[in-house]
Amino acid sequence: MGAFPGMINTDNLCMSCMKEIGSAKQCPHCGYYADAAQPAPYLTVRSVVANRYLIGKLLEHNGEGAGYIGWDLANRAPITIREFFPDAIAVRSPPHAAVTIMPGSERTYDDCLQSFLELWRKLARLRGLSALIGVIDIVEQNNTAYAISDYIEGISLREYLLLKSKTGSIPWDRARQLLMPVLSAVGILHSSGILHRGISPTTLLVGQDNKVWLSGFSISQARTARGDLSAQLYPGYAAIEQYGFEGQQGAWTDIYAFAGVLYRSLIGSDPIEATLRAANDRLMVPGQFAEQLPAYVIHALVNAMQIRPENRTRTVEQLRAELSASPAAAVAGETYSQRTAAQRAAVRAQTQQFPAVREREVPEKKAANPKKAQRLLALKAAGICFGAGLLLILLVGILFRGPISERFFPAETTTMPPPTVTSKQYEVPDWTADTLYTSIVENPLWNEKFNIKVDFVFSDKVASGIIISQSLKPGTMVDQGGELILTVSKGKEMVELPNYRGYKLEDVKDDLIERGFKYKELPQENDGTHVPGTIIAMNLPSGDGKKYERGTSVDIQTWGPLPSGSDETTEENGG
Repeated sequence: MGAFPGMINTDNLCMSCMKEIGSAKQCPHCGYYADAAQPAPYLTVRSVVANRYLIGKLLEHNGEGAGYIGWDLANRAPITIREFFPDAIAVRSPPHAAVTIMPGSERTYDDCLQSFLELWRKLARLRGLSALIGVIDIVEQNNTAYAISDYIEGISLREYLLLKSKTGSIPWDRARQLLMPVLSAVGILHSSGILHRGISPTTLLVGQDNKVWLSGFSISQARTARGDLSAQLYPGYAAIEQYGFEGQQGAWTDIYAFAGVLYRSLIGSDPIEATLRAANDRLMVPGQFAEQLPAYVIHALVNAMQIRPENRTRTVEQLRAELSASPAAAVAGETYSQRTAAQRAAVRAQTQQFPAVREREVPEKKAANPKKAQRLLALKAAGICFGAGLLLILLVGILFRGPISERFFPAETTTMPPPTVTSKQYEVPDWTADTLYTSIVENPLWNEKFNIKVDFVFSDKVASGIIISQSLKPGTMVDQGGELILTVSKGKEMVELPNYRGYKLEDVKDDLIERGFKYKELPQENDGTHVPGTIIAMNLPSGDGKKYERGTSVDIQTWGPLPSGSDETTEENGG
């Protein structure tokens, strides 16, 4: 495109990170190839919107539209561009930029487009709000619309947690510093009539100053299943009402997601998906974390992550209050091991949904109470007198059998034993032949007969949701309510691939292997300005929750050894 007067020559910009790279064919900062093609049917690289916004690499897309990195030609700054492009009801034929509506979807398209414009106009009015990325402009063009926002250089919270800690978790004090400003921003959004519906570790960005920003806004039609658009739901963070089940969406929907993010940050693993918890609630807080967390934090998580919307924390103000001050049963800031027996009992009452919380109490020796000792002595004396009197009566009964003894020991009467109640028994069916577990656990007939529990495991051979085995053999007769455990496949184990770019392969290879990846190093020629072994790029998309089957092989490009005679202390140029 060349350069505008007094501006940067955009021909020299990398279309992935918007940094100047001159005539290089591969960006030394992010590894992007200058001639890389944009995947169809998205806007082509270096096309321009509104004669001002240069389109760069596609960053993400969902059922509502697509997000690109871009360049503001007027302000000479990187930006993000959100395009309304619902792929279920619209098409595009590159290189043409105009969007074509599928026949019969015109009304749906117009309704969703108006929702898109309304959402981003509301967000634009909130520019300057802490933790919210500022909206610069809203453009209607190409039979669609574009929302232009500031560009935040950083990584997702998911990447941050994976790279900052071996456990993938952070302490409560750190989580509070990072996430409480986000909670405040969510409260203001709700006051402005905006629901996010997609809060997750992927849609929270951690900037270079460690400030967390809320991104990933989409219209409600793209965040609710069983609608006209392809739904983008984040498992573990999407509330049950977003899956199309009974229950209206509201502030409590975002509260569930935020609590899930807090859980992920504190525990190091994603919460179990809401649809699975609805059938068998197995949300767990491992013991080592429960012992370190303040009681009021666990209490707040319990309330905010209730499956049924009507049982859940209703407002941001209520959740903030529960996260900011402990209940009477505990002292703010104390750990589980520092609490009294009564306080630990309060925690147990609050964490009944979390069966992994366990503790062993040591009885405490108490100082003797003089008054209590006197009462015990008097009771002992009375007991001795009563025992002596009873013994005397027994002796009289033995010596003088007859009317006197009968007064005290009436003749035994024969009574009929209570009727025996025979428990119903049922035959255990065979559910191991490609049976979907939800067809069993959601069937009232089977729940009336058996106490059904579900154990989820990874499997390379059985599809997700299919029953692998059952604890009782088919044909076994079981009393009504007998326990029956179904082992259900979670599908192939998928593991996250963090964005290791900029790190030395030597420093991350153990983490890579531990996650189950195989890797092949591809050293690139080093001109002497880069640290040998530093990762340039990988052949698989990484970061932002990208997952692959355990055992997947990754090609990793690294800077090769320094040429002979170069300075061994050379540092990486620009990251």
